[in-house]
Amino acid sequence: MAALRSVDLRLDEGEFLTLFGPNGAGKTTLIRIVATLARPTSGRVLIGGLDLREWTAQVRRLIGVVSHQTFLYRDLTAEENLSLYARLYDVPDARHRVQEALERVALGHRRSDPVRTLSRGMQQRVSIARAVLHDPRILLLDEPYSGLDQHAAASLTRILEELALRGRTVLMTTHDLEQGLQLC
Repeated sequence: MAALRSVDLRLDEGEFLTLFGPNGAGKTTLIRIVATLARPTSGRVLIGGLDLREWTAQVRRLIGVVSHQTFLYRDLTAEENLSLYARLYDVPDARHRVQEALERVALGHRRSDPVRTLSRGMQQRVSIARAVLHDPRILLLDEPYSGLDQHAAASLTRILEELALRGRTVLMTTHDLEQGLQLC
């Protein structure tokens, strides 16, 4: 059974799109394909003019991803996780940017704690910091507010508003109609 069929979507620089839909509608599948975590069975995906199948490594450098999986190493500290990603993405002034990112998600005081000791919501916040650390042109968010308390949700909203002001493109899925409409 096809999760997605005849999807034709174009987002220009600086656009913010929220996808709504019931479980099984294909929202996560679409995010996974655009994030290069799954391959489409047909069709093509262009990101920044680059075909996803031919330029996968280059496309990955353009995107940040917040998903149900945190993509964090549980035995590393929050700071070590972000430092690793900073090296992978050649982030300039990495030490400062890592510290700044942790402060931005209100986890500077937990920087030395292994990720496995953090609550699910705190892990989600580290994941958000990781996703924006390299200043991606495109941010993909799959149910990013799940597990976040009110303060962390407000922090994520501020980050998304800042990205929009800087002309970054955001594609987000959510079940929360009110939250999604507010951001759009």
